[in-house]
Amino acid sequence: MAALTGLRILDMTQYEAGTSCTQALAWLGADVVKIESPQRGDPGRGSTGSSEYFVLWNSNKRSVALDLKTPTGREILLDLVRNFDVFVENYGPGVVEKLHIDYETLRAVKPDLIYARVKGFGLSGPWSQYKCYDMVAQAVAGAFSITGESDGPPMRPGPTTGDAGTGVQMALAIAAAYIQKLKTGEGQFIEISMQEAMTYYLRTSMSGGQFGNQAARRTGNGRWAGSTLYRCKGDDPNDYIWVMAVTPKMYRALCTAIERSDLLSDNYLSENRHLVKHEVEKWTVQRDKYEAMECLAQAGVPAGAVLSTKELHENPHLLSRGFVQEVEHPVHGTIKLLGLPAKLSASEVPLKPAPLLGAHTARVLQEELSLTDSQLEKLVADGVVGTL
Repeated sequence: MAALTGLRILDMTQYEAGTSCTQALAWLGADVVKIESPQRGDPGRGSTGSSEYFVLWNSNKRSVALDLKTPTGREILLDLVRNFDVFVENYGPGVVEKLHIDYETLRAVKPDLIYARVKGFGLSGPWSQYKCYDMVAQAVAGAFSITGESDGPPMRPGPTTGDAGTGVQMALAIAAAYIQKLKTGEGQFIEISMQEAMTYYLRTSMSGGQFGNQAARRTGNGRWAGSTLYRCKGDDPNDYIWVMAVTPKMYRALCTAIERSDLLSDNYLSENRHLVKHEVEKWTVQRDKYEAMECLAQAGVPAGAVLSTKELHENPHLLSRGFVQEVEHPVHGTIKLLGLPAKLSASEVPLKPAPLLGAHTARVLQEELSLTDSQLEKLVADGVVGTL
């Protein structure tokens, strides 16, 4: 049995900050029904209706195409709420209020509902009505300020931690609220600010700042040769290795592995740090990044080859662990997806492709609300739901 079997979620999320949350819960066994506009669905679907971006953030979900701007569509949603534990949304400020599906409204029909809202700046404070996307959240959370070279401007980080990092934190909060509900029978309201969630990932960089009295500095690829990036053999833009010889023992292991005992002196390291990187790189450029990583790692030196996103999908280590999986998608055919990082020994959920828009409308409405074929056909004719 999957860990979250029994947890039922109505998912009114879009793009990434919300979809990452509900996908994580679906991966753990929750039944996630995604409510989408019949006209275009989640904007993350793009012009094709099933963009790669959408596919990567919506696996293991079901899709219901329902027009909430119509009175009938809204009533159907309220009827569905009665059968679910959680409602999740991450629309812009004021959207659910305009649709009259706010917490108080839904709680009136489902008193023990867990209602979760992902917002850029939360629901209170002077910035609460501002729109937000991932990189906006990262900018106002400090991530830009610590990214880049020390003598350069702030730089946009690569990973979309502002979105997906917030989503995973909301998933944790929902799981906790669900456990509490199982104990007490009570639901609750959850809100999360992307700005605040993002700061969780900056705490190590904040250390040394006297608890907020000093700003953390940008250090680029490291302050000293023991923890930095080295060029390796090859002409690919990612032919590099990151080495973290951060303790005296690790530094000695590094010098021994590259057969440079002359670099072992503590005085040499302290007085000639700017030269150590050059000397170590003489060794790394003669080896490809995988060979260099294997040699250093086996010597006890933390080191990682810089993998491209393409290499991730081909990596023998990840393949051997079953992290990279192939699934059949109705539009894209056989595709590779990266699965759930956590492995639960007593819970396994097969990875399923993201749904096409409205693919489960008929089945969900028939199972949950006992609608007949003729009722469904009328809803289609009235534009309340998408094509069945």
